[in-house]
Amino acid sequence: MMPESHKRKRATVESIYDTSQAQSSVLERAQEVEVSLDPKFPSLLKVMLPSHVTGGFWLGLPKKFCCEHLPKQDIMIALEDENGEEFETKYLADKVGLSGGWRGFSIAHKLLEGDVIVFHLVTPSKFKVYIVRSNGLDELDGALGLVRLEACKKMDTGDTTACEREESETLEPISEDNAIALNTKSCPISDHSESESGDVGFEVLDGLRLSESVVTFEEVKCMDDFNVLVNGLIINSEFSKYILNKYYELCCSQNSFLHEHLLEGLNCKLVAGVISETVNIADAIRACNITTPEGNFSTWDQTLKAFQGLGMNIGFLLARLDQLVSLASKSKRFKEARLEKDQAEEEMRSLEAKLLEVKEAVSRLESEIETLNTSSENLELMFQEVAKASW
Repeated sequence: MMPESHKRKRATVESIYDTSQAQSSVLERAQEVEVSLDPKFPSLLKVMLPSHVTGGFWLGLPKKFCCEHLPKQDIMIALEDENGEEFETKYLADKVGLSGGWRGFSIAHKLLEGDVIVFHLVTPSKFKVYIVRSNGLDELDGALGLVRLEACKKMDTGDTTACEREESETLEPISEDNAIALNTKSCPISDHSESESGDVGFEVLDGLRLSESVVTFEEVKCMDDFNVLVNGLIINSEFSKYILNKYYELCCSQNSFLHEHLLEGLNCKLVAGVISETVNIADAIRACNITTPEGNFSTWDQTLKAFQGLGMNIGFLLARLDQLVSLASKSKRFKEARLEKDQAEEEMRSLEAKLLEVKEAVSRLESEIETLNTSSENLELMFQEVAKASW
């Protein structure tokens, strides 16, 4: 008999993350998304457990939220994703959860356990849904950063400290061992101090390098000279060797740092995520084919436009994407037109066969009518003779 401790072993929010830091990171990003939403509509966060994204595909919702905001009877509720695409799901009032249709939404968006979903109830029967991925930067991060910056821009000069204060309050405290010293006068730079030629060097601090010099892309002659500079910090250590090499190739193709005109003050981690995702999308564009789903193109386009709004120089990727979408659309239409033509020709052959059959019937009837018409007088005389004949 199975021990009591193993009878009901269910996954919990804490058990699906490798570390508490990973759990904290994704939940904080989800909360940032929720805070940015219109407060006049209710919202809730839901961490994806195995039962939500595999097997039964049942999504239970908080009973208190359902009682206060959702109908008391079973209805169809629409889930609208970031692309504006809607998925119909069945809401079961008695069981306070989503059943039919949730499986399709989960599979279509490749949800994984640990992802956090932000549900924004914009109408009594429609949720606007935002997905915060547990495995790194998600599509919302770039747009969210832009929303924050726009909000700060609207403040008067005297209120800008409020933005700075809010930013500082959201950052986790850094231990003294990992802190980056910005006062280089009190931290002498031993092996990388100012050279005899007067060039200012850099200091290595916890993987990041503090630099006071600005190098133009024209001065970059090879990969060894290539550094990603953000807010005075060289953040090469935030990237894998592959990502850094690929980003260098993209910059070389445009003869400029693609991140050079990013909005000032963006968090280094956010910039690193934007650059990494740009490289991933560039690779995906290279690897795609004419049968790649339209949804993939739409997601790449939306993400790149969000990054472009932050100041990334990725117009060339959007232009390439537009070309591919156009060609894929033409290819799809060609196949559809060819199929429609085959169907039309088949219908025409069927109609021609039917027309031939009708023509033969008309010809047969005309011949019969002509025969009957020539003998109609004789038939009438015979009829009268028979009618008047003696008994």
